[in-house]
Amino acid sequence: MTRKRLVVGNWKMHGTAEFAVHLAGEVVAAARTHARVEVGIAPPFTALGAVREVVRRTPVALVAQNVHDQPQGAFTGEISTAMLADAGCSMVILGHSERRHVFGEPDELIGRKVQAALGNDLVPILCVGEKLDEREANGTLDVVRRQLETGIAGLDAAGMARLVIAYEPVWAIGTGKVAKAEDAQTVHAFLRKLLEEKAEGTGGTVRILYGGSVKPDNAAGLFAQPDVDGFLVGGASLKGADFAGIIAAGER
Repeated sequence: MTRKRLVVGNWKMHGTAEFAVHLAGEVVAAARTHARVEVGIAPPFTALGAVREVVRRTPVALVAQNVHDQPQGAFTGEISTAMLADAGCSMVILGHSERRHVFGEPDELIGRKVQAALGNDLVPILCVGEKLDEREANGTLDVVRRQLETGIAGLDAAGMARLVIAYEPVWAIGTGKVAKAEDAQTVHAFLRKLLEEKAEGTGGTVRILYGGSVKPDNAAGLFAQPDVDGFLVGGASLKGADFAGIIAAGER
């Protein structure tokens, strides 16, 4: 089965609403030019409303950067899945390395967020990936297995089929380093096999993205790998031309 390529820009904590509107306009233009690639953008929460108006009735999906696992309550500063859906989001990034390692979110919490997102018709982009010391200790596959298994715990085959997985080696995020295309393929193939073991059919249908210093000049080589279905892009997604170049690589 052919999996449509997906490129998602994670803007993190960058930009005002004015900046977001301008950048979103550039992304919309690129997405319309390269229609064979699905595109999403994840602006800061404060810019979701403004960006929603730009991407309305366009091929670009509105993506949230995080969500709380509870539907409502006394959780100052948090956002619920219902709030994201109301804001126009169709996807949400969960378990990003910064949430895991800067803010201390454990695997089990991320798993609860996955279930909460699915319960409100949001597509979870579940991130997994190893730190440098784990990689150097040959622990990459053990780490991503643990993170994936905990993230999908309790899901049935239908729930798993709605996921997007993002492999983001922590040592490559924002460092300018990038995994060799063959190394990324090894991890993606492992994750795909693990999904298939958990629920027959999901290995061939779930999209697995790569995240970690993706740029226009390395995107094509990564896209050439059979199990790399797209990218979760950080820094390069903040420059319209660079992000457009990554999207364009998906049509080659």
